[in-house]
Amino acid sequence: MNETSEALPPIRRIVTEDDAHGRSRIAQDQPASAIRSVAERPGYRAVNVWRTEETPANIISPDTTASHRGILPPENGSILRIIDFPPEPADPAERQRRIQATFGGIFSDATHDKRVGAHPGMHRTKTVDYAILLEGEIWAVMDEDETLMRAGDVLIQRGTNHAWANRSEKTARIAFVLMDGKR
Repeated sequence: MNETSEALPPIRRIVTEDDAHGRSRIAQDQPASAIRSVAERPGYRAVNVWRTEETPANIISPDTTASHRGILPPENGSILRIIDFPPEPADPAERQRRIQATFGGIFSDATHDKRVGAHPGMHRTKTVDYAILLEGEIWAVMDEDETLMRAGDVLIQRGTNHAWANRSEKTARIAFVLMDGKR
């Protein structure tokens, strides 16, 4: 695999609100700033774009993305996150090292699958996720099978064990909406 993939542009976040007279307006229009990266995984970038802290969501709640930790949304809440997945190294040991560095920090609150032979990124969350591939291609890996996703494809992740494998030569960008769930 070619690991010289160029970084994708920043995520532009546009937030609306009503003014004091009830008229809608653009409150913010700037690059999203709640960015998490992992030094041991060059090109990997997770951007928390917006989150809610309750259901139904309070429409006028302030932005709390900067204080978010982990992968899971707040209890009874949701989070919109966009992740750039760089191409995976061909060397299995290097792939394992890079992916495990991600799980040790940013996504330490997921349940990680450490079975021998499983993809090193296998994990499970107690969420319903909408995964929308925005750019590139990526493999959605399950316990029993996998499928190649291309830009425009949508995967509904219902708390199952899974991983993401970028076997291409270009960065894949996925938008995730994670909603707190129950079994």
